[in-house]
Amino acid sequence: MEEGSKHVTGGITAPAGFRASGVACGIKKGGNKDLAVVISEDMASVAGVFTTNKVFAAPVSVSREHIKKGTAKAIVINSGNANACNGQEGLDNAVEMCKATGAELGVSGYDVLVASTGIIGVPMPMDNILMGISKAAKKADAVSGKGAAEAIMTTDTYAKEAAVEFDLNGRKVRIGGMAKGAGMINPEMATMIAVITTDARVEPVMLRDLLKEAVETTFNCITVDGDMSTNDTVFIMANGASGVKIGETGKTKRMFAEALKHLTNDLAEEMVKDGEGASKFIQIIVDGARDHKEAKSVGLKVANSLLVKCALFGEDANWGRILAAVGSSGADVDQRNIDVYIADEAVFKKGSGTAFCRDKVEELMKGKEIDIRVELNKGKGKARILTTDLTYEYVKINAHYRT
Repeated sequence: MEEGSKHVTGGITAPAGFRASGVACGIKKGGNKDLAVVISEDMASVAGVFTTNKVFAAPVSVSREHIKKGTAKAIVINSGNANACNGQEGLDNAVEMCKATGAELGVSGYDVLVASTGIIGVPMPMDNILMGISKAAKKADAVSGKGAAEAIMTTDTYAKEAAVEFDLNGRKVRIGGMAKGAGMINPEMATMIAVITTDARVEPVMLRDLLKEAVETTFNCITVDGDMSTNDTVFIMANGASGVKIGETGKTKRMFAEALKHLTNDLAEEMVKDGEGASKFIQIIVDGARDHKEAKSVGLKVANSLLVKCALFGEDANWGRILAAVGSSGADVDQRNIDVYIADEAVFKKGSGTAFCRDKVEELMKGKEIDIRVELNKGKGKARILTTDLTYEYVKINAHYRT
């Protein structure tokens, strides 16, 4: 982390000038929290990154329009229902969620962003949701960030939140965040939802660029199962409550960008560690590629290989599966130059398998965290991809998923 930065508690309400809450309004069975609001005391600069799936949910469509203003007062999120593939009714419901939240705060519905997550193709229970919005808006305070993080969970087993603090020009700046996502996780904004808040003042265009840069090397470099959601969304709000403005260039921008990447990386790691049914956290480092894009494509091919995932679950040092995935990635590679390492042990070098101790490597693979490194030895491009193994439990969860 950038020198002078530190982790703090509080999640999305750690930065000054933000309130949040999470409530249960009956979308989910069992009475779990299922609706959250995040509110800035003052109008905030906003930016967002959305799913690249051509089939996208109504909240994505509505928020893409609202975010063009560059400012917003609040974000409303429900879990348990994706509000996806519901036609015009779905669009009308997403708009109504924004209007209802705005009415509670005395602003226009255009000053509110919306996101949903859950089951696709099920009508929204709007009476419950509107009741929940009223309840959440009244309950929101500066210490309920975790409650909001709990309310956006679907198959997650725990709430994911993080916050960092650092000094700029003698003043403290904070960035906080929450995220959800355990399955249907694949890069290019995939079903993940994240909200980031900061009390720095950042102009909307710069905020968008900094968010995209952070997302590219963190959220877009994780994969649980290779499936992309219809609802993936990351929002960031910057309200300026700290009194610190992030400049177009120089130290303030560099420090803010670095802290933002650390925050998004923390949240990305937590999503992978909580991957549906996962028993192992896998880090894949690809080095020596032509550029980052090529390294990323190789890493994702390895990470999404079902055969590699099964071998990792079985703690089998089957390096042939890794090498085959590299070769089928579409990258211009030469097997005579490739090196492959499992748990820091060289298993393949320059065209041939090595005389590694299989028992030693497979003993290391029994750990909860496993590193795989692929050296292409052709350039300076590098990427870090995070993934999981594939377990029996993943199949059970996704064979019949209901909230």
